[in-house]
Amino acid sequence: MNQTAILLITCPDRKGLVARVATLLYQRGANILHADQHQDHQAGLFFMRVEWALDSGNAPGRDAGNNAGSNAGASSAAFDVDAFRAEFAPIAAELQMTWRLELSSARPRVAIFVSQYMHCLADLLHRHQAGELGCDIRMIVSNHEAARPLAGFYKLPFHYTPFPKPPASPGAKAERELAQIDLLEAEKIDLVILARYMQILSADFVGHFPNRVINVHHSFLPAFVGAKPYHQAFERGVKLIGSTSHYVTAILDDGPIIEQDVMRVSHRDQLEDLVEKGRDLERIVLSRAVKWHLDHRILRYGDKTVVFN
Repeated sequence: MNQTAILLITCPDRKGLVARVATLLYQRGANILHADQHQDHQAGLFFMRVEWALDSGNAPGRDAGNNAGSNAGASSAAFDVDAFRAEFAPIAAELQMTWRLELSSARPRVAIFVSQYMHCLADLLHRHQAGELGCDIRMIVSNHEAARPLAGFYKLPFHYTPFPKPPASPGAKAERELAQIDLLEAEKIDLVILARYMQILSADFVGHFPNRVINVHHSFLPAFVGAKPYHQAFERGVKLIGSTSHYVTAILDDGPIIEQDVMRVSHRDQLEDLVEKGRDLERIVLSRAVKWHLDHRILRYGDKTVVFN
């Protein structure tokens, strides 16, 4: 596949923004493959995603810690990424842009957290093996042993991190989370996926990975938050069930929504039917959200997201 660069922009809306970006890319000889933009008129904000071709002969390296993105690096023969970054920076400052430049050749390092339900994990591992997800899965982390055989089948490291049960000391769970954080940071993990991981993450954990933890919730949020949404939905006699994938924040099930889907049910469906049908939705919405994140199609602002097709 051709290597590409992806520029993502958020800034105050004004006339001429598309022209400024497109003109600079044209002047540098870029072959634009995709371009999309969105205006939030109420917030007065402009969002843009532009993707263009690079010479596939040179694979850029990683360069963390600058506003141009964590995956920038060596320039290609056909398009000088570093020169573009340097030329674009003053334009971005003038237009008050928050921006980052990503490269498709860089494969994010991913950790998957799971508890006892394997359907989302199995789906992600299959899609990864089939080449649908552009990432390197570095580990599977679980507070149960149920996922160990699946991790072994896919030859992935499995880390069993059980949480202490009452009457454990108040700091015991925090100590376990710190051990998990150390594990993730040692592997330089870029994205944490919660594939039906049934533990509430602390604000400290989430703070270590801002906008880099994706969860799937077995409900059409904001309805039926918490641990047993299918039970709540069944008791209310709903006619639609849903699932939601979202970025994780310190507030339970309240992070910016990335993707949702629904399925019609009826009074004939028992609780077990809702659970079975809901699992299909969970697999779909989680895999979509993960792929869009890996493809650099999501911009978060406030409590919302823009997801470019």
